[in-house]
Amino acid sequence: MLMPKRVKYRKPHSAPRIKGNAKRGTLIAFGEYGLKALEPKWVTARQIEACRVAMTRFIKKGGKIWIRIFPDKAITKHPAETRMGKGKGAPDHWAAVVKPGRVLFEIEGVPRATAEEAMLLAAHKLPIQTRFIARN
Repeated sequence: MLMPKRVKYRKPHSAPRIKGNAKRGTLIAFGEYGLKALEPKWVTARQIEACRVAMTRFIKKGGKIWIRIFPDKAITKHPAETRMGKGKGAPDHWAAVVKPGRVLFEIEGVPRATAEEAMLLAAHKLPIQTRFIARN
């Protein structure tokens, strides 16, 4: 799964809200087709990996896939049945902060119908609404 090799701080501050639209990563840069986020959410490394597996299995040998998001935010969690207090919990998993308008995945080297189906399979693995986009 995706995760940073090393980070400056083990437990980053967690902002309660993800405000605004994506400032960068809103256009298709590498492939012919893409999957764009329509709502804000944290997307975990497991969800990104599930999308990658679903797309690569569907397109088989042909085509190339780019993952345009990276889980660099540590999400902390207390152990089960632990009382309140006693400081911040230990890092549990990694997530990518996704804002509306961000391109999540790109694909090329396959027909449009195949790309749409592969992106639909990936979209079902994500906790957010997405839209299939094509390079103009």
